[in-house]
Amino acid sequence: MEAQIERDLPADGAGGRPQALSPGLSFTEAVSGSDIPVHYTFIEAVDGLYVPVGLRLPPGEGPFPLVLFASGNGGGGLRLLRWFTNNRSWTQEQFLKAGYAVAWLRYRAEVDYAYDKLGKLVEDRRQGRQLLSRGPLEYEDVISVVEHMKTLPFIDEDSIGYMGSSHGGEMVFKMASEYSGIAAMIASEPACHEFLRLRPDETAGINPETGLLNVERMLMRSPEKVRPRITEEVARERMRTIDTPILVQGRDDDELQGIFRVSYDLLAELGKPAEWASYDHEDHGFVYPERNAAGIYDPNEVARQSVADSIAFFDRHLRQR
Repeated sequence: MEAQIERDLPADGAGGRPQALSPGLSFTEAVSGSDIPVHYTFIEAVDGLYVPVGLRLPPGEGPFPLVLFASGNGGGGLRLLRWFTNNRSWTQEQFLKAGYAVAWLRYRAEVDYAYDKLGKLVEDRRQGRQLLSRGPLEYEDVISVVEHMKTLPFIDEDSIGYMGSSHGGEMVFKMASEYSGIAAMIASEPACHEFLRLRPDETAGINPETGLLNVERMLMRSPEKVRPRITEEVARERMRTIDTPILVQGRDDDELQGIFRVSYDLLAELGKPAEWASYDHEDHGFVYPERNAAGIYDPNEVARQSVADSIAFFDRHLRQR
């Protein structure tokens, strides 16, 4: 569980720091069970705040293709980033073996329906300083990270990919709608209800303590149920500008499988460079296997196949350019 953040964190200072990461904003640690350390660094977001990233490099000189990894809602900061790095990095190890640089991301927490209600971020100046039309959102933190990574000499700036699960998968669509600087993206189990402007049914409700929508138990298993509930003209307009290759990954028995499939269907109907794959796995977030109770990685064959498929997708789009 992600709550077990304290488990098996290594001591600071193992390994070397890659060139061009600011010494004042970065440090290096060993990664549990791996010979490849992690270089933690803090990257400036649109509004001048900093978001943490855990970057790892494969053997060799580079420049390397890079895949950024995200899971779920934001928040948690460096502490959660370290937990992911040490306890949900089997997938990263496979990418490292394939010659990719990899990085876990943390970003600011989701703001409920701000993307849908507040529109695009506009920047102006006032009294010589920055003036924003709204606060930056979590997907805009990822764009800031991508732009920073493009400046590093050991990263191939034209070969940067992103893989996001759950809310991190919905962020694929938000980013691709506004930004073309990522070469290819995977949206794994993308919870795109906000992007599609989906009207929830009685399986979602308002949390009486906060007044915010609770979608944790929303049931949207079939495309036939989902399609009439989305605001199709809004979803299509948001997708109209997408030109990034996207692989949408579903999970056969997921409560939101209908949302995953409709997200892909709309891309395909609009002629976008989209692919679909669905997997029969019992766990949400299966593309990022977690250490088991014995503290080891033991992904089943479905998880292994999904990661192999993911690497093959990025090979086609990041290596064959």
